[in-house]
This record gives sequence, structure tokens and C-alpha cells, in this order.
Amino acid sequence: MAEALVTKDTIIADLLKINMGCVPILINEGMHCIGCPASQGETLEEACGVHGLNVDELVGKLNDFLTNVED
Repeated sequence: MAEALVTKDTIIADLLKINMGCVPILINEGMHCIGCPASQGETLEEACGVHGLNVDELVGKLNDFLTNVED
């Protein structure tokens, strides 16, 4: 089980260091620019603002994934 949980202030690059399995979740939510260098320094809240997404819903999905993934 993952120890680290994310918040709306989590930097995307840090999220990817926690678990690359988060990438499909981001892509499914419409964040297709996840590989863009500029996006790596954004927080989840900033990225959600650009993409018109609800940050709390996305954080919930990511934390659900991270708490249920096996090491």
C-alpha cells in the first residue's frame, strides 16, 4: 500500500514519482499533456484549473488508487 497521499497542492512531477500508475487516471480525466515539461511543475490544482476539472474529485480518484495499489 502506498504511504504517500496526494493533495491539490501536489506537484505533478512529484505525483509521478509516487506512482506512475497515476498517469492513466490523469489521461482519462483529459490531462493529455502530462508529458509536457511545463506541466511537471504545476500543482494538481493548477492543472485542473487549466483543464476545467474539479480538483477535489481528481484528488479523490488518485488517493483511491494509491491506497489500493499493492507494492
